[in-house]
Amino acid sequence: MNFTEHQQNITAQYCFPDNNSSCIKEVRGGPAYTLLFIILSCISVSTVVLNLLVIISISHFKQLNTPTNLLILSLAVADFLVGLFVMPVKIMELADSCWYLGRLGCYISPIINFLSLTASLCSLIFIAVDRYIAVSDPLLYSTRVTVCKMSILIILGWSFSLFYITIYLYFNDHFLPFQIRCYGECVLYVKHFWVTIDLVIFFIIPCSIIVVLYAIIFKVARRQAKAVRAVTNGLSQNQGDKVSSSSETKAAKTLGIVIFVYLASWIPIYLSSMAVENVTSVSLVWTVFGWLMYMNSSVNPLIYAIFYSWFRESTKYILSCRIFESTSSKINLFPEHL
Repeated sequence: MNFTEHQQNITAQYCFPDNNSSCIKEVRGGPAYTLLFIILSCISVSTVVLNLLVIISISHFKQLNTPTNLLILSLAVADFLVGLFVMPVKIMELADSCWYLGRLGCYISPIINFLSLTASLCSLIFIAVDRYIAVSDPLLYSTRVTVCKMSILIILGWSFSLFYITIYLYFNDHFLPFQIRCYGECVLYVKHFWVTIDLVIFFIIPCSIIVVLYAIIFKVARRQAKAVRAVTNGLSQNQGDKVSSSSETKAAKTLGIVIFVYLASWIPIYLSSMAVENVTSVSLVWTVFGWLMYMNSSVNPLIYAIFYSWFRESTKYILSCRIFESTSSKINLFPEHL
């Protein structure tokens, strides 16, 4: 052994110094990384808090136990898992190249990661379908879409996500011990073939469904706005134009926000991953573009809940601890409907 190699062995840091097969530690420090960790930690906390508010609101207040809100609840649970488990683990991996959660944790972590993301995506699709039925056939909506049917649909969506993820990880040899080269490593190698399959099943098809359904919703909203304009035209032309314009603008904003956030979060990682033969979970592609997908979980509660008046009202009751009152679950969150 020459002097240079000896010096490298002395200064090298290992994940587990007492283990001969330990991986070499790569510590990322400095002001830039410290600021990055603070920002990502704030995103993680805000994701947990926002989605937890949605979960408590819909679960506690009986007035919010509707089929549509069950879908928002499912979405919030999936996004809550991203903020509570996925983001902290990814922050840990950014701060230190070592894996400290053990072999079992290495097996379970990708399952929670992909399950939360795919379940969130399934919820987005179900929300688009639910809104399409509500807009296209509002008179029969209450009979066609019930709480029981929606609960079964949500369970099936989560079950399909878990089944697909298990198959996905199995055929990418994630559960084989030889994938780990040294103690303190947790890397998922994704074959190019499965990147293509995942692109079709969890991007192209869902994206097409969401875009088509919201496009139809937008057209129906415009048609309904024209009908309102025709009815109110005899009373006040200006009032009719105002109502029509407001309806069209609201539909356009909802459509634009949903599609933009969804595409902006998922397109980069799929396009970049298609450019390489094999993708690893520690690659720069998964690190940067993966966080775009995770941040979508922070934006979802803002899009689907925070713009609703019931969310603002329920949040006041939760933060003031008034939900612990015996009759709080029966509180009317829509006083304007009285």
